[in-house]
Amino acid sequence: MKKGRTILSLLLIVILASSATAVAIPGTDVMVSLKPSDTLGYNEYRGKVLDAKTGKPLSFATVAVEGENTATITNSEGNFILKVSKKSEAQNIIISYLGYNNLTFPLKDFTQKKNILKLDESVITLNEVVITPGPAYNIILKVLDNIRNNYPSQPFRMTGFYRESIQKRNNYVSLAEAIINIYKAPYKSISNDQVQILKGRKGMNVKKMDTLLFKLQGGPKTGLLLDIIKNPDVLLNREILDKYNFNLAGEIMLNGRLNFIISFDQKYKEDVLYSGKFYVDVDRYALTAADFQLNLNDPQAAGEYFIRKKPSGVTVTPTFTHYLVRYREQDGKWYFNYAKGEVKFKVKWKKKLFSTNYTTIMEMAITDRSRENVTRFKPGERFKPNQIFTETLAAFSDNNYWGKYNYIEPDQSIEMAIKKFKRILGR
Repeated sequence: MKKGRTILSLLLIVILASSATAVAIPGTDVMVSLKPSDTLGYNEYRGKVLDAKTGKPLSFATVAVEGENTATITNSEGNFILKVSKKSEAQNIIISYLGYNNLTFPLKDFTQKKNILKLDESVITLNEVVITPGPAYNIILKVLDNIRNNYPSQPFRMTGFYRESIQKRNNYVSLAEAIINIYKAPYKSISNDQVQILKGRKGMNVKKMDTLLFKLQGGPKTGLLLDIIKNPDVLLNREILDKYNFNLAGEIMLNGRLNFIISFDQKYKEDVLYSGKFYVDVDRYALTAADFQLNLNDPQAAGEYFIRKKPSGVTVTPTFTHYLVRYREQDGKWYFNYAKGEVKFKVKWKKKLFSTNYTTIMEMAITDRSRENVTRFKPGERFKPNQIFTETLAAFSDNNYWGKYNYIEPDQSIEMAIKKFKRILGR
């Protein structure tokens, strides 16, 4: 694979669908009541994060236990579920979001009714104007020079939540999710990160797949590639930086700290590279977030990086890509915290008049982190880059499936899909 080309290479395996019948995805409905639960060894807190001025839900906000490693992420509707050990001595949670002031909220103030938590947009006053150290390109070089200072130099263990889905038009045809263990290698070492599936579930609606069956390859291993500090060949390899133009687009607050906004785009249109924004801490020159997409000026060339196998007579063309990565600062170090990748495809059979649109989404949230019992996984325990995530999981289970583990609350649209699958099963 050429450096700097695609993160989700070999993403899709497209094969002819079998004659399998539809399989339903049992699941739970979205709970309207946002209440703490006092069961087992943890307390459960539910809430919704909104823009204080507009009332707009804030998706992908980080909800973290103050002073601890436990955290979760809000879904696209701003909802979250946070499970905190009863042994925890924490008093507050801290909610952070790009461009907003942090909100500290006492755990004791959660009620049995809806907990609406509102964030105020941060305003950068004149005395906060930053004198930049030079061209935006130099800021990126400083990010690379400061990796040893800003990111962990020792291995550690993480627990995370991973979800991937496939939609055909507006219908979910595949949904799989898991709690995962991660061996996180030091950032400046040549050792690779490793993933172990701890607990997972899946469901498929094969009838909706029609004559094609999409499979995503790589699963959570692909999600870890979005840690672009650990995997610089994606975007931050010094050898490919000269292929991009960088511009200082302003400053913004993130987690209570001032960040540069660095926009970037490829210099030469014929390359299949990226464009987007980096967010860089002003004081420490740490990359704190990135938001970017793949250049689709030549869809056919871009498509070659995604499709591993497909039937003859089928053209698969990417029409949209979007990637997010977020880091969380704690005690002067930045840790990989959240990643999301979304790719849309248009599928056209040679002898058919109309094409079909598919959407693939994967997201990963880190929910816990520890330096205890940090060992690499045995070969038989590791999830491998060439594996199909959905083929490693059992069927969706009961309402209390996740137990003490934190996960990303399903979007309302996913829950509607689950209800629809239930009706299909009942026919």
